[in-house]
Amino acid sequence: MLIDALRDDFVFGSEGVKFMPYTTYLVEKGSSHSFVAEAKPPTVTMPRIKALMTGSLPGFIDVVRNLNSPTLLEDSVITQAKAAGKRIIFYGDETWVKLFPKHFLEYDGTTSFFVSDYTEVDDNVTRHLDKVLKRRDWDVLILHYLGLDHIGHISGPNSPLIGRKLSEMDSVLMKIHTSLLAEERETLLPNLLVLCGDHGMSEAGGHGASSVEEVNTALILISSAFERKPGDVRHPKYIQQTDLAATLSIGLGLPIPRGSVGSLIFPVVEGKPMREQLRFLHLNTVQLSKLLQENVPSYRKEPGFEQFKVSERLHGNWIRLYLEENNSEVLFNLGSKVRRQYLDALRTLSLSLSRQAAQYDVYSMAAGTVLVLEVVALLLLCVPQALSGKAELDVPLLSPVSSLLFYLLLLALAALHVVVCTSSDSSCYLCSLPWLAAGGVMVLISTLLCAVVSALTGMFAAGSRLSKNPLPSNSRWSELDLLILSGTVGHVLSLGASSFIEEEHQTWYFLVNTLCLALCHEIYRNCFVGDDCAPQRCPHAGEEFDGVAAAPQGKSTGPDVWELDRASKHPSPLEALRGPERWMVLASPWVILSCCRLLRSLNQTGVQWAHRPDLGHWLTSSDHKAELSVLATVSLIMIFVLVQKRCSLASKVAMAFGLLGIYCYRVAVGNLLFPWQQNNKDISKGITEARFVYVFVLGILFTGTKDLLKSQITADDFTVKTVGLWEIYSGLVLLAALLLRPHNLPVLALSLVIQTVMTHFVWRPLRHDAAEVTVMHYWFGQAFFYFQGNSNSIATVDISAGFVGLDAYVEIPAVLLTAFATYTGPVLWAGHLVNFLASEASRPAPETQASGTLYLRTKLTSTSMDGVKASIGFWSKKARGGSRCGGWASALRPLAPGGLHLLSALQTATADPWLPQLQAC
Repeated sequence: MLIDALRDDFVFGSEGVKFMPYTTYLVEKGSSHSFVAEAKPPTVTMPRIKALMTGSLPGFIDVVRNLNSPTLLEDSVITQAKAAGKRIIFYGDETWVKLFPKHFLEYDGTTSFFVSDYTEVDDNVTRHLDKVLKRRDWDVLILHYLGLDHIGHISGPNSPLIGRKLSEMDSVLMKIHTSLLAEERETLLPNLLVLCGDHGMSEAGGHGASSVEEVNTALILISSAFERKPGDVRHPKYIQQTDLAATLSIGLGLPIPRGSVGSLIFPVVEGKPMREQLRFLHLNTVQLSKLLQENVPSYRKEPGFEQFKVSERLHGNWIRLYLEENNSEVLFNLGSKVRRQYLDALRTLSLSLSRQAAQYDVYSMAAGTVLVLEVVALLLLCVPQALSGKAELDVPLLSPVSSLLFYLLLLALAALHVVVCTSSDSSCYLCSLPWLAAGGVMVLISTLLCAVVSALTGMFAAGSRLSKNPLPSNSRWSELDLLILSGTVGHVLSLGASSFIEEEHQTWYFLVNTLCLALCHEIYRNCFVGDDCAPQRCPHAGEEFDGVAAAPQGKSTGPDVWELDRASKHPSPLEALRGPERWMVLASPWVILSCCRLLRSLNQTGVQWAHRPDLGHWLTSSDHKAELSVLATVSLIMIFVLVQKRCSLASKVAMAFGLLGIYCYRVAVGNLLFPWQQNNKDISKGITEARFVYVFVLGILFTGTKDLLKSQITADDFTVKTVGLWEIYSGLVLLAALLLRPHNLPVLALSLVIQTVMTHFVWRPLRHDAAEVTVMHYWFGQAFFYFQGNSNSIATVDISAGFVGLDAYVEIPAVLLTAFATYTGPVLWAGHLVNFLASEASRPAPETQASGTLYLRTKLTSTSMDGVKASIGFWSKKARGGSRCGGWASALRPLAPGGLHLLSALQTATADPWLPQLQAC
């Protein structure tokens, strides 16, 4: 009886005492042996079944195979039992049917991915019990219950549903055990009942990683053959999950699976005579020693193999004494010594084989890494050419191949390959390739490395020429640019260490906080101190991020306007900011920092500190439903206020009803409470409520898409385009609010708050360019990925989000919804970036003048330039007797504001001789 996600404390802890009384009785007083079985990562179902039945250590590729399990070709207990004529019946997770097709006399599989179902999936197993327990036409019965795991995915290990499911499983165990005891009274032959879990359950309800809660599972062996004296207290011992395969094989009289690295669970055979104990231990050590010989060329030097040989010699001596019918104390003492020697050999052999399974092909991995780094370096070096006006990509390969460096590298790589492949302990993929194929790999590595060196040489040569003949340029790197560049490069470099990958959230938290402090420094410097330590004008924040007003005369300013504005970037005067607006600009970095600090305390993530309590655990406990309900209500209201202002009336109504439906859905599934409720006992799957929300999500997305397509037909109408993009974004926000856990709704709300503050009081006032804004969006998107409680461990993937509103397992919607819920932060920040850039491109020219700096947001056409030139000529002739500058000034006055920038644009667009004179005036 396998209960999915049966964590050890669910049976041996306080919850087991409370909800599983019969199981607790068997553990404490019954004929049983209880253990805590440690599962090796990845702790997902298919690899764990594989470990239980084969005794081998699955690889991480089995995580992918878990989605669609292929036929298991390795030797296993099921395969050996089938070959021995054992009749096997199975009910439960269909993964078993996929792994062992044609092995079961009778089976009934259920899908394991529809995590919203935690009732019928177990009822479908239990409904067969009454009938099959009365039959005598089977030898092995396997039951796999999924409900407990599904509850964990939906609401976590602290859900009240966990207790109900444990009570249900306890009653099933009691039914099976009492039936087996009744049968034993007739047949006088003992049965074996195994209660186990495949993996545990993290504090968030997921699994897949290596935390204590995920790897420690309960294992109980129940049989009348296990005699227990009164007062015999048996505390659960720690074993490896792979040990079960060898124990079941020996118990059933079957050969141990060839690939098993597990050892016999000795307490199971401890009550047998010494001769049988030693025989069982000898069978196990022989199997492990053969596996060691197959995998380790220098197996004779292994300590485990030497211990095995010593054990065999001692065992032979004991057999000779036994055949002499010597029942003296000498025989018993020698037998105890042989048993200890066998157990030590088993432990050492199992450990050596487990380490051998974790060894990797370092040589082939290093060759692949070098190839990848060479290609990446070559692409980065060619990016300036690809992004230039000619958009050319020139990768020099011919000259590097004909260089001396190429042949020296090829010779060195060939020598290294010969040394590695001829070493005695070598067993790698590259060495198994034909020499022609391996030579091709070495030629490719040498060619790419020479190409990188050639590209670097050319770049430095161009740089030296440029330093001798510098071009006039007004652009220079700011402190913010240096921070963005160094932060991005530093993050990439940090991924070279596994500890930085496990705790990557710390990197992003640090970068985001540092970015806020850098923005604070930039704002205060622009407000109070200029570049030359002179009083400076404070940034202007008057322009809203509504950006949907039509351009003058119905014409669009076009996407190139923003870049034109960047060329003339100057701050607005301090006098332009009055009252709350000025203080909001000054306080905006601290508001963002405060939001990020609140979000950090909501979800603990990573590996080292994921077990520590956080605000999310406090909110999701059953004692704080009222507080969670209030927080969810406030978050939903904030989402509506921040999103609706740029939507059409229909989308506003749909958004309001959609958010109301989200609250009703969370009440239906038991996460939240209505104000008039004390406790919600009528828990359902909330399918109707979730589909109600999906209707409004699709409606908003349809409206936005319609406006976007309409803007493509009428190319000049940027208003419709920006509204359409924002409505698509608001539809994604509504979908995210539905899929996120209720305690994560503040993450979504504060994400919108930070986006609004950054838009109105940081990006627009400081006039950051598109590249800076894009990198900032990327940084915040990554930070919000971790604010959700995600990590680089698959245990934090919320599978339940893929089944919101579904009453059956549909693969494509489930995968898409799960992916969107997991990457909500990066997706929404990317969507906001698109909206921000589109809004900037569609904003009309501000008819303002500040600190003598004039801004113009108008496309220059040939018609407008001709008009300006005609006006200038008229005033030039008119002022022929006086100051020519006075006439030109009069000509430019009607064009103000914007005359200075118009001159710059005219100078670059035409070659008329009067322009330098005009600019001098």
